[in-house]
Amino acid sequence: MSGVGDPATERRGPVSFTGQRDAVSAAGQYGGAGGAVSDLPRDALGAAKAEVGALARPAAVERASAALAQSRIVRTARLTLLPVGLENLDDLVRLKADPRVFEVMLHGVRTPERTREELEDDVDFWAVRGYGTWAVHLDGHAQRGSGEFLGIVGLMERPDGRGVALRYALWPECRGRGYAREAARAALDYAHAAGVRRVIGVARETNEASRGVMEEIGMTAAGEFRNQGHRMIVFESVR
Repeated sequence: MSGVGDPATERRGPVSFTGQRDAVSAAGQYGGAGGAVSDLPRDALGAAKAEVGALARPAAVERASAALAQSRIVRTARLTLLPVGLENLDDLVRLKADPRVFEVMLHGVRTPERTREELEDDVDFWAVRGYGTWAVHLDGHAQRGSGEFLGIVGLMERPDGRGVALRYALWPECRGRGYAREAARAALDYAHAAGVRRVIGVARETNEASRGVMEEIGMTAAGEFRNQGHRMIVFESVR
């Protein structure tokens, strides 16, 4: 699935430096008993500030990184969506090599080498855009690496220039259970919340299942084009 949207702004929470107070307190020894940082000789003050920065920075960065990672996990009633990582490679190789899943996708089935390249691109896309592709797991309480892997859902920049697009690809065994619709709706909501005003989706005219998913999550037909002899329907969501 694929589409044009405004670039999202990555939102980061405030950073706190919990180690700073202890470091400043310890630095008071340079000014004698009960000495304040302002009482320090200039060289000692500089050393104390450097020590504060050295102590605070790793912990703050770690906390900010953890908070950012958590903000990108999406949970629905039955599913957990986790940003893709290298730990998903084996599952993705199987998924993208299956013609039942990827024959109708842009560029068709993938080789293992191509799948690895795309995964690395997906990881980079998350870092730059603040949104991207998720691995879909069955189990609303799944942690990374647990819960049955159902497929992928997410957002990509279409190489044909049409913009930011919603895509989803789940195992055929998942059909008829509403998992694609549930995952696609969650990804679409995330995109708009992240600041992407317009998201599109593309499906072959003959792919009634995919078209049905987009219609059910509120996307509307907005155009068409032909690709390798197939009539492609463009859907959009604008908020």
